[in-house]
Amino acid sequence: MLSPIERKNGWQVAEAVGDTTPYGVQHLLGRARWDAAAVCKDLGAYVVEHRGDPQAVLVLDETGFLKKGQHAAGVARQYSGPAGRVENAQIGVFLTYAGAQGHVLLDRELYLPQAWTDDVGRCARAGIPPARPFATKPQLARQMLERAFDTAVPAAWVAGDSVYGDNRSLRAWLEERSQAYVLTVSGKEYVGRAGRQWQVKTLLAMLEEEDWCRLKAGDGTKGPRWYDWRWLPLAAPLQPHWRRWLLVRRSLSAPTERTAYVVCAPETTALATAVQGVGRRWTIEQCFEEAKGEVGLDQYEVRSWTGWYRHITLAMWAYALLTVLRAGHLPTPPPLKKTPQGSTSSSLTAFKTSRALVCR
Repeated sequence: MLSPIERKNGWQVAEAVGDTTPYGVQHLLGRARWDAAAVCKDLGAYVVEHRGDPQAVLVLDETGFLKKGQHAAGVARQYSGPAGRVENAQIGVFLTYAGAQGHVLLDRELYLPQAWTDDVGRCARAGIPPARPFATKPQLARQMLERAFDTAVPAAWVAGDSVYGDNRSLRAWLEERSQAYVLTVSGKEYVGRAGRQWQVKTLLAMLEEEDWCRLKAGDGTKGPRWYDWRWLPLAAPLQPHWRRWLLVRRSLSAPTERTAYVVCAPETTALATAVQGVGRRWTIEQCFEEAKGEVGLDQYEVRSWTGWYRHITLAMWAYALLTVLRAGHLPTPPPLKKTPQGSTSSSLTAFKTSRALVCR
């Protein structure tokens, strides 16, 4: 996976390691006795040991793997982000770890459309465990987050796009765990504010032109990402000293383009801190691009459930190793500002912050 060969499929990997046939590589991915879940757990321990960061962001997203035919586990006509359209593809849901020292793929789940889980025979032919039920992408995301939390992966925030932000069950579960999050929500989602439920697109249309704060949400491939930001207090969660906000991002070049996020965090959290969490979310696209280009994340030729998990897990390990080695030769970037865990400011400042009256 670390070699410079053009593609990391069975034949080319076999040639790179000196085999005359791909049978050994195929055996490793399909029939050999080893546990991909245990190897993925070891990956988490490696990441924490070498790149652990209490202010890191756990980022949720999915990516597509274009496939021909109908026999590869989970393949179906479905929307694929890399293609930008509905294609015949497998969809992997991923959890990434974005810290001050780099970003890595931490965990993975293969999404199975209901047409697959309803067809027992088809699942059996693809090697899918018979006990595997249908699970939505947010449900798969929760499974991965549970594993990360159970193994004490240090992180300050959970972030993700509207696939996860629009899922109220996922947001409520994070709040029960007192886990701060900044999750994108679509305009059709409803949020509680001022004693009633509001559709997000309605709130976005009501925002005045005043009281926006210009803040940088990290650096992109074309330089610093500057936007105008503001947030509105939402109905408070059950946890004492915690608050919810609707965070709004406005484009500088097209002010009518606005993106909304639901934020839940300790009441003393600064607007700038939440904005930095949003900035870290975009690293997952870089993870996908680099892992596909450098270690062949999408270059497998396996069809089975077992083969998919094994190839993806080994690619994630290779990418993590490259990230750790690369970070050792780069200057240390500034970490995220800490998310306060208690009220350390004056009562007046805390009052203003909780009602979005302070931009800091």
